[in-house]
Amino acid sequence: MPSLDDLVQLRAEFSRFMLQYQFGIEEVKTKIEILRLEFIHLHAHNPIEHVAARLKSSESLIAKVSRKGLDPSFEAISASITDIAGLRIVCSFVSDVYRVAEMLSRQSDITVLETKDYISAPKPNGYRSLHLLVQVPVFLSDETLAVTVELQLRTVAMDFWASLEHKIHYKYDHHLPTEVRKDLEASARTAAELDTIMEHLHQQVHGDGESAPPRRGSAIPTDAVLAQFLRIRAARSGPPSP
Repeated sequence: MPSLDDLVQLRAEFSRFMLQYQFGIEEVKTKIEILRLEFIHLHAHNPIEHVAARLKSSESLIAKVSRKGLDPSFEAISASITDIAGLRIVCSFVSDVYRVAEMLSRQSDITVLETKDYISAPKPNGYRSLHLLVQVPVFLSDETLAVTVELQLRTVAMDFWASLEHKIHYKYDHHLPTEVRKDLEASARTAAELDTIMEHLHQQVHGDGESAPPRRGSAIPTDAVLAQFLRIRAARSGPPSP
């Protein structure tokens, strides 16, 4: 029977283990938010619709350790279970999915461990998404940890289908009737067709150029601010040389 001190120490170690994944989520969320704000204020088209984060609960984690018969050390759990921390990035168009993935992959402190492209090669049930398994540094008070985070990038149509598919599977306890399964597969094809049509319309209307003027905001100077700035520059430069 473990002593009270043993339980206190285990709780502290478990909490530290889980928190490193929460911190990993926060690191990637910050990177995505910076990209989102850049596109909102400096570009006409923002490819990022919204972002959702998920940290696996300690109950779910231990259940998975038991189900898989894993070594119950934190080192083994970290090496074997790669979906403890996850982020879902929903984009406007399929091209945006690959664009955002490329921008994140190019960042010097993100290491891409694995890529699974279920858009070009959907799962048999019709599921479509781009999965990236990445590592990011997390800077703690006494050490720097490389934390694994799973990224799922998809369009609005893909996200809508995946959300409903998950709810239907839950209702049937993952034992879908044949007709329901066929209808889900058909709806996945419809969602893919919708993505194709919307991408085509986007290209028709906007081409490769900007689709709208950048949004004004507190960080974006107004015309009055620009005029004042130009006057200050002109005053500092002095009269032209004869």
